[in-house]
Amino acid sequence: MPVTLARGDHAPNFELADQDGNLHRLADYAGQTVVLYFYPRDDTPGCTRQACSFRDELGDIQDEGAVVLGVSTDSAESHRDFREKYELNFPLLVDANAEIATRYGAWGEKTLYGRKSIGMTRATFVIGPDGVLTKVWKRAKAADHGQAVLKALRTGR
Repeated sequence: MPVTLARGDHAPNFELADQDGNLHRLADYAGQTVVLYFYPRDDTPGCTRQACSFRDELGDIQDEGAVVLGVSTDSAESHRDFREKYELNFPLLVDANAEIATRYGAWGEKTLYGRKSIGMTRATFVIGPDGVLTKVWKRAKAADHGQAVLKALRTGR
């Protein structure tokens, strides 16, 4: 049965390495707001639009006391290339076996061009300073997602 997380749930713990091999744990961010976003693949059109949207809004997101962490099943090398190519200014975490994506309900059946498959969905979770989810997008839109997250951080909705 798929995991379904909602506002008010405790965020599942995670420990993942980023593109440079640095470990990131949810506990490392206690007292901060974390924007944890899952995306299907590095350097694809939708994922690039989404990542660049976060890149462009990062200063304002940080002004709201939040950090952004991107997560996909791509390798550290792929993440490094993606970050460099688009000058991304936040860590990209490697979830090679989709273990964390599964815990968050961001791994499962999806439909693309009428074809069903199993893979990473475009889901975003805003985790409050206390580790409780304050906002969940189960199917985020790639374009302008950084702005949508920023609005949610500012309004609490």
